[in-house]
Amino acid sequence: MKYLWISVICCVILTEISRCQAANLTFPSNFSIGAATASYQIEGAWNTSDKGENVWDWFTHNYPDSIADGSNGDVACDSYNQYEVDVALLKNMGVDFYRFSISWSRVLPNGFANEVSEDGIQYYKNLSQLLIANDIEPVVTLYHWDHPEILEELGGWTNELMVTWYADYARIIFEELGPYVKRFITINEPTSYCLNGYNATRFAPAKILENMGHYICIHNTLKAHATAYHIYDDEFRATQNGEVGLVAYCRGWVSGDNVTDETIEQYFLFNCGWVVHPIFAGDYPEIMKTRIANISALEGYPFSRLPEFSDDWVEYINGTADFFGLNYYTSRLPVFDSDEDLGIYTIDSGVIENVNSSWSVGASDWLYVVPEGLGNLLQMIRDTYSNPPVWIMENGYSDEGESDDYDRISYYYDHLSVVLSAINDDGCNIEGYTIWSLLDNFEWADGYTKLFGVHQVDFDSSNRTRSTKLSATWWQDVLSTRELQAVPTANSTRR
Repeated sequence: MKYLWISVICCVILTEISRCQAANLTFPSNFSIGAATASYQIEGAWNTSDKGENVWDWFTHNYPDSIADGSNGDVACDSYNQYEVDVALLKNMGVDFYRFSISWSRVLPNGFANEVSEDGIQYYKNLSQLLIANDIEPVVTLYHWDHPEILEELGGWTNELMVTWYADYARIIFEELGPYVKRFITINEPTSYCLNGYNATRFAPAKILENMGHYICIHNTLKAHATAYHIYDDEFRATQNGEVGLVAYCRGWVSGDNVTDETIEQYFLFNCGWVVHPIFAGDYPEIMKTRIANISALEGYPFSRLPEFSDDWVEYINGTADFFGLNYYTSRLPVFDSDEDLGIYTIDSGVIENVNSSWSVGASDWLYVVPEGLGNLLQMIRDTYSNPPVWIMENGYSDEGESDDYDRISYYYDHLSVVLSAINDDGCNIEGYTIWSLLDNFEWADGYTKLFGVHQVDFDSSNRTRSTKLSATWWQDVLSTRELQAVPTANSTRR
């Protein structure tokens, strides 16, 4: 009997050790955690100093009915005037870095490099210097969807000249902010503004262009990104020693009815590979080129709606990233479109995105909470692109502005658990994670009706007073201990 109890005790001890090892909640020593915002969503000061009009200024002013609450970013969080308050919030949380974006029209009021705003440049220098003084690394996004309106009137991202105009802008940012910034993001989520802005009317500039505007938009965006990367490589890297990459929005997936390895691969390549494949593997995925060419022919076009890169451009774009920038929020159940069995081709990808009715969903109707899908996505990136260093540059949860935001904390906990498992168990090379968002802010077509912030903003107050949500307090504990903390309950005492 004695030996039986010894065996039981040993079994219990070994089980607990195994559980601890499987649930390692400590972040690696070199793992960075930060918070993010974007210029149009928080800055306000839309016509302060000599700032020019951007596409979102124009869109929200001319088509307010396109925004859920008829609002705009004219004042937003007033971070142009309140950036010192924002830095204090970041310092209190204990983040390693702050990802913010540059307003192209604040730096180049008329869109072109012949007129540079000293006030605009100085604002971003002041912000960068204050972050550094508080031991917070500035991470800069050059373009987060708000290009000058004059450039849109000239065709925007459907005009190949945009590549040159963007490159001129990028060179100025590298020159002026490079001494302070060691991580640049050229462009944020090309699929979001290309699909929603050039093949739909949800985002500025709200153009539907013959089911090909989004493909032309991505084509020129990738050329612009690569050109900016090479400018940094050739002119600034030797003295600034920074890194440059692009951030893609990618959805994950999980198993379910009719979800197969084939549907998963096709979904990944159309959803994520469209943008990252030319950078990490050279050219668009073959399945994209083949399917879109074939469907275009069936539609009577004498060309593929997906533009073709020349051999020179394929070589020029390939390898233009020092890290894999990833924005992740949600996942789907990808299944083949059964209409294709009848010879009906309505979706270029051939994949339908299903959801499971049991999944919980945030305030945004597209944001189903599926942490497992992030793990699947990270493994696919590892296997497809030779395990590049991954920086998760956005991850977050929307609600309606609750200060005791338990669901948001639960979302963070579950997704960070997956990230740690991907690092410790799956060998994924993940170097950083970014909270979206530091503040409640203007959420594009949703206006101020859906909110992602870990800090509340009083949009009725003249100075946009900030207040701390429970999630910011939770993050403070996570960052001070460098360990994932338990999700508090409603009965927990709030500090």
